[in-house]
Order: sequence, then C-alpha cells, then structure tokens
Amino acid sequence: METGSETHPANPNHNLNTLNNRNPSPSRNSIISGTSPVWPTIDGRLGLSEEESLSYARRFYKFGFAMLPWLWAVNCFYFWPVLRHSRSFPHIHRYVVRSAVGFSIFTALLSAWALTFAIGGDRLFGPVWHQLVMYNLAEKLGLTDGS
Repeated sequence: METGSETHPANPNHNLNTLNNRNPSPSRNSIISGTSPVWPTIDGRLGLSEEESLSYARRFYKFGFAMLPWLWAVNCFYFWPVLRHSRSFPHIHRYVVRSAVGFSIFTALLSAWALTFAIGGDRLFGPVWHQLVMYNLAEKLGLTDGS
C-alpha cells in the first residue's frame, strides 16, 4: 500500500513538477476545460445546439457574399463565444473567423470609399463630380419647383 509521502520511482521530480505547474489563475481556460457549460452562441443554453449553430454560421458566412456583408458582423456577434475560444467549436470557428475577416475588409473598403467622396469631392473628381453625387438628383429629374 502506498502512502502520500512516498515518491514515485518513475518520476523523482514529481513533487517539484506539481509545484512548478501551479497556475496563479487556475480557471484561465475554464470555458474549454469543461468546468462550466460551453455554448456556441451569446444567448447560452437558450440558443442553438452545436449542429444548428454550424448551419447558421455557415449560412451567415455564405450570404455575406451575396452583397449582405452585415451578416458577417451578425455572425461575429452571435457566435462571440466561438470567436473568443477557438478550441471550443473548431467547425463553427472557421466560419466565424472568416466572417470577421470579411467584415473587416468590407468596413475598410466602405470607409475608404466614403472618405474619398467626403474629402475629395469636386477637387478630386473635377467636373465628373456633379454627375456622381446624388444630392442634386431632384434637380436632374425636374422634381423641384423651378425656383
């Protein structure tokens, strides 16, 4: 019978290893280690199952390419636990990360386009500017009173 004071012959540094492996914050990866339930969506147990979550994440990702890139933002928000903890749901994580990258690229392009028009204006585009802007659309269509 072994007692707690005996050392293990296979590993003489067993007690030293256990002292060195102490983690000052023991629950750093508690969401992955299983100490608490892990849910793929932000609404926890009220949300979707893992299979449904995979289906929704895949749909949000694919429909984002159909000129609906705001679905990528919804995908990142709704599956935030998956985005934060990559090892928890690897199949869903792939679509959520790709949605985050797609939304970041979309936001950068939209911001560049908006700033180009807002800052550049007539100086950047010259006489073509008046054909590009929409604020004189009513005048072009003759919808004003003519005053």
